[in-house]
Amino acid sequence: MTLTMSIPALLFPAISLTMLAYNARYLAISALIRQLFKEYEASSSDNIKLQIKNLRKRLWLIQHMQAIAILSFLGSVVTMTFLYLDYLQVANISFGVSLLSLMISLTLSFIEVQLSTRALSIRLDRIEKNK
Repeated sequence: MTLTMSIPALLFPAISLTMLAYNARYLAISALIRQLFKEYEASSSDNIKLQIKNLRKRLWLIQHMQAIAILSFLGSVVTMTFLYLDYLQVANISFGVSLLSLMISLTLSFIEVQLSTRALSIRLDRIEKNK
């Protein structure tokens, strides 16, 4: 298969939309942390401590998801640069690294979604205990 300019360019909208989704997750978590902080000041329950521990892991994942997605985006730009300069072998390697970065970022996103689901479960447990 011959790598052309249009192939790495296809990653631009995908990575941009991925970054928007990651940013939305970050903003939602930051709002939740602020809310939990107020709840924690009122009563430092074990449930809130579990949620804080979960949020710390999720923040770490989101930070790395975003960083690796940015590397993927840069890899696409570098690939296009090498294609423009007619360095096809280096462009192929760069594109492979870009795709690998995107796969790692999406895998971290999958893990973060799993943690998010677990966090909702903790919240539901709290509601059920209060009945």
